[in-house]
Amino acid sequence: MVREWDPRTASSAEIASLLDTLNAVLAADLPQDPPWRANSLREYLSEVMPGERRISWVAEGGPAADGTPGPMLGHVNVLLLGGMGVLEVLVHPELRRTGLGRELVRVAARRVWDEGFQSIGVEVVGDTPAVAFYEALGFTKEYVETRSVLDLGAVEWPALAEMATEVGAGYHVEFCPGGPPDDLIEAYARAKAEVRDVDDGELRPSSYDPQRLRESLDTLHRRGMKPYIVLALHEQTGEVAGLTEVVVPAQHPTRADQYDTIVVRDHRGYGIDRAIKARMLLELRSAEPELAEVQTWNAQANEAMLKVNAELGYRPDRDWCEYSVDVAELVHRLDNQR
Repeated sequence: MVREWDPRTASSAEIASLLDTLNAVLAADLPQDPPWRANSLREYLSEVMPGERRISWVAEGGPAADGTPGPMLGHVNVLLLGGMGVLEVLVHPELRRTGLGRELVRVAARRVWDEGFQSIGVEVVGDTPAVAFYEALGFTKEYVETRSVLDLGAVEWPALAEMATEVGAGYHVEFCPGGPPDDLIEAYARAKAEVRDVDDGELRPSSYDPQRLRESLDTLHRRGMKPYIVLALHEQTGEVAGLTEVVVPAQHPTRADQYDTIVVRDHRGYGIDRAIKARMLLELRSAEPELAEVQTWNAQANEAMLKVNAELGYRPDRDWCEYSVDVAELVHRLDNQR
């Protein structure tokens, strides 16, 4: 049975059952990834930025002999933002190829269509069954990134410490746990806005407005995701010349997520990118003793950042792809397949 579901009011047993299915999917498709934990999972599933909405459905198995509710064997949610819906689908590996995934997509696509949105996007991990699944539904690949993973146990820390100091004269590197200080929010936003024309895909949009940045940081905290920032400040002007962001999620605290790394054009060529990323790793080593890995995503054409990552010890893992489809075409196709 597929039904609309609200994680904010769901029982603890439902959240735990959904976590079991999520970890079964990870074990099948991404066996090197750490399993997720229940920590702040309810908040992760329910909290969104102002102006965005997330709608969820679950597929339940039949009740047990004692009448207790059946397990959560499938889940779909769609985040409505901008001009599109962003889809996430989970189906327990034992129920793949039964039509359940297609039905979950159909229910979500119908709602997106009813809400007046024109397209749906989804992130698809390369070399998993999801690639064939979405392509069979008519989704088209729009963008590809490479995920790389750094094993902190293999890092040569003395060399990393040296890299962190190799920044040009006239720059000061600052560590900001929790987010940039409020007096630097506007300069921080300007640094991010300068590179907003770079094609970083559509499904993980960055925030370029100071107030939107504040809201983004607040949303991260509410979802149980702890942000860490390292800034390179230009001493003469006080401007943010470079920044790098890492988030440590409560749901998988042994593996952090690298977000944006940006060096403003006028400040490139001074070793800022490598220095701020090296400083970040040194700080995380102390701030997050449970942390074992950091994962990052980069466009395949971003050779400069891929080179920096390689120098720091990151190793390419697999492709991460963005797919999209016209909602009307998807709804028509799925309705005809019922």
